[in-house]
Amino acid sequence: MPRTLSTSDMVTPGRLSPPPTEPTDVEQAGQPFLDGAPSSASLDTLIQHLVPTADYYPEARVRKFGPKLLQLLAEWTETFPRDFQEESTIGHLKDVVGRIAPCDEAYRKRMHQLLQALHQKLAALGQGSEGFMGADKPISYRTKPPASIHRELLGICSDPYTLAQQLTHVELERLRHIGPEEFVQAFVNKDPLASTKPCFNDKTNNLEAYVKWFNRLCYLVATEICMPAKKKQRAQVIEFFIDVARECFNIGNFNSLMAIISGMNMSPVSRLKKTWAKVKTAKFFILEHQMDPTGNFCNYRTALRGAAHRSLTAHSSREKIVIPFFSLLIKDIYFLNEGCANRLPNGHVNFEKFLELAKQVGEFITWKQVECPFEQDPSITHYLYTAPIFSEDGLYLASYESESPENQTEKERWKSLRSSILGKT
Repeated sequence: MPRTLSTSDMVTPGRLSPPPTEPTDVEQAGQPFLDGAPSSASLDTLIQHLVPTADYYPEARVRKFGPKLLQLLAEWTETFPRDFQEESTIGHLKDVVGRIAPCDEAYRKRMHQLLQALHQKLAALGQGSEGFMGADKPISYRTKPPASIHRELLGICSDPYTLAQQLTHVELERLRHIGPEEFVQAFVNKDPLASTKPCFNDKTNNLEAYVKWFNRLCYLVATEICMPAKKKQRAQVIEFFIDVARECFNIGNFNSLMAIISGMNMSPVSRLKKTWAKVKTAKFFILEHQMDPTGNFCNYRTALRGAAHRSLTAHSSREKIVIPFFSLLIKDIYFLNEGCANRLPNGHVNFEKFLELAKQVGEFITWKQVECPFEQDPSITHYLYTAPIFSEDGLYLASYESESPENQTEKERWKSLRSSILGKT
């Protein structure tokens, strides 16, 4: 976590516009400069250094700074399109367009293309989460669902390598819709009763949908394990998911890996001792060790750094894949944001904090833009999205029906669930 810097050891974030020839009052008051660029500054001073004036940039005519302004607007609208969802912001953008476009035909065409691309992006963002938001509702356990409604996953895909690749397809598709500004919006209005959790709103739909996807995959894994009537079949499903999880690790898909492990560690699954006795668990324990939360997920973070390095030196699309454990990424960004002050004691903007935030979000942007190298199988991805999943109570009832309760607490819960869900005494 970034330390609070003293004025004497500020980090230079990169060269901004050169300062005026005459020092400002802020400079005279002791504002630190390194190689002509501020290493920290008040917000007013930063604005002064970023906005050209006649004295500041003698050549600051439209034809001179126009290309730079176009580049700024292009990167802004490309990276943060949701900033332009508000009608007032679009109005400001169109005002800038109106001022620049008449000066040059090339500017006019470029600004028209920029606005057109922005409208397309905003339209796509509006549709991004719609396809999945309603697909994660659990069902109650009321006898086994008929075959027309539920087919076991192994009947759709019996190859763990193929399923790991299709999970990677889903992950990258979900990630692609998440804008970097959603991380900021998620913590703008935090829930005071759950301060470590993001507060989802209409500006974080894609982030919320991705978190729901993780939860769905956890419950889907648990459902698939608890469904079969025979313990030999349940053991087969567990071993299948272990192989899927191992391949997810090899690919660099840590989010699916953690969802699968979490699903297998849910109490309704972990209590199936007779089933687990038939499973070769050595590979599972290795994967659990990799994702062990001990030491702030030390083992996972080491593996993530390895995958990130591989991605930087990749010679193939497959080697570029890095899909982080998303809930932990959100927590890291949250604690970095909450644990470090936005301003230093002297009132200057804390550049180091925002550089670290930009680094983490920047890595995420790079990872989410990787093209999936695996061919998509629509029948598998459709199943992953739409197969019914049990609620927590449904999972417990299915588990008790498969392997009888072992103690009085379980017996009482089984009896209660049979009464409330099946209507039996």
